[in-house]
Amino acid sequence: MSAAVVLLSLPMILSSCSDNDDTLDFASPTALVTVCPNDDGSWVMQLDDVTTLLPTNMPEAPFDGKEVRALVNYTETPLYTRAGDSGDEKTTIRVEVNWIDSIRTKLPVTVTGDNDTQIFGNDPIEIINDWVTVAEDGYLTLRVRTNWSDPHSIHAINLLTGINPDDPFEMELRHDAKGDLYGQPGDVLVAFNLNGLRRTDGDKVRLKIKWRSFTGEKKAEFDLQMRRQAAVDPTGILYSRSVR
Repeated sequence: MSAAVVLLSLPMILSSCSDNDDTLDFASPTALVTVCPNDDGSWVMQLDDVTTLLPTNMPEAPFDGKEVRALVNYTETPLYTRAGDSGDEKTTIRVEVNWIDSIRTKLPVTVTGDNDTQIFGNDPIEIINDWVTVAEDGYLTLRVRTNWSDPHSIHAINLLTGINPDDPFEMELRHDAKGDLYGQPGDVLVAFNLNGLRRTDGDKVRLKIKWRSFTGEKKAEFDLQMRRQAAVDPTGILYSRSVR
């Protein structure tokens, strides 16, 4: 198994499926979603800013009831149709979950300017332009690439806010390889829940990110729709093996 595959893999949660499962393509994810548990133990998946997926074959929320970003392979339930609210153009789609795999989900870190490099590192990292590098639902999800001498080694990847006191959405991606600077390139997915940041211009923000790449400093900008009246629980984070 390659380093990239190991780094991107977590134990998948499989659901029971119908007899014609062999016609389905289970190898690739259907979507990138936010797993949103409810107080009663049920859950939904937020597909994008206006579309919610309702799992019909998994009544209980996975991942110990924590809100995380995840890759999912699903099939729209043929017995149901899409249900939408024309007032706000939001749509709910009933689906069967074939498998779901959590992504390392974190909160941003507010910095003070003191010893930032010592605390968070400044080792090179690349943000990969890919369909899973996306800003939506108040999250920034990134596919990143760096060197790994051991696919089981743990690197620290953090998103720093407080860089600009007037704009909490001007941020810096920091990578601490923990001395693991050589080896083969490998990719990993990491997501940051930004819904708890102070908003100055409503629920739509312009996210500005800079980072140290292998070829020098780079910058990128994302349009991000925040979640309305968001409440962020710092304990609702799922930890994985390859990134912390």
